[in-house]
Amino acid sequence: MPASATVIGALLGLGTQMYSNALRKLPYMRHPWEHVLGMGLGVVFVNQLVKWDAKLAEDLDKMLEKAKAANERRYFEEDED
Repeated sequence: MPASATVIGALLGLGTQMYSNALRKLPYMRHPWEHVLGMGLGVVFVNQLVKWDAKLAEDLDKMLEKAKAANERRYFEEDED
């Protein structure tokens, strides 16, 4: 998964820079260092997005377990009284 996220981020950054140059009617590879910078920022962005999604799923699982436990205590432990 990290390799594909890295490639997607690099393509996102490269595509953004090339699109920006195309909108301004400049040569696509006008400043190559800007493309490298865009690729780096795209890689960081997508990798952080993947980490955030994994953390979000983990937090959601914890919250669902807490809610399930609270519901079981609320509805099933009342019967024992």
